[in-house]
Amino acid sequence: MGLKWTDVLDIGIELAEKHPETDPTYINFVDLHQLVVALEDFDDDPKRSGEKILEAIQAAWLDERD
Repeated sequence: MGLKWTDVLDIGIELAEKHPETDPTYINFVDLHQLVVALEDFDDDPKRSGEKILEAIQAAWLDERD
């Protein structure tokens, strides 16, 4: 089963594993959206995301790095 926008923690983990060189603190939401949609396991409508979801994903990614 693929990742959905609501799988914030799992998406954060995937991003941390795929992009260890990227500091999520400095990534803008447009780029973050593109990184999420590009994940191999991502299987949701790209248009269904919003600022709150992207903020939560960014926070989960930060937590995973620390």
